[in-house]
Amino acid sequence: MLILIMGVAGSGKTTVGKLLASALGWAFVDADDFHPPENVRKMMSGVPLTDEDRRPWLEDLRALVSGYAANGESLVLACSALKSSYREALASPAPEMATIYLRADPGLVRQRLAQRRGHYMPAELLESQFEALDEPTDTMAIPAAWPPDQIVAAIRDALGV
Repeated sequence: MLILIMGVAGSGKTTVGKLLASALGWAFVDADDFHPPENVRKMMSGVPLTDEDRRPWLEDLRALVSGYAANGESLVLACSALKSSYREALASPAPEMATIYLRADPGLVRQRLAQRRGHYMPAELLESQFEALDEPTDTMAIPAAWPPDQIVAAIRDALGV
């Protein structure tokens, strides 16, 4: 099974994903670690990524998901997956995928990004994240403002894991 934790930068995907994976004893992968250096440089410069920029990144993530699925292993993946086409690409190799959308208010995310250190995603790209977001309607949406432990409990209750 694949549990995709998605949302804009600063919504808490990595924090929630790590906690959930630990609670379940599953592998955790942060999609940010798979961006090629040129994408990271572009984002650090305050330039939003295009679909073309994201294509190799998504292909690598899709291959990763496919590998876990082929081995019958479960995975928690933290990935922005802002567009429905990105989520579809990630879901195609997974026999079973649950998408959890961390719905975040722009003000909350701005505050979190201002406090975040050591990440290449600058706060000035936040607007482009919300512009690119195809808000999912067929997934579990959880307020990103909830405490991480409460989010993990809600996910586990909803999915029965």
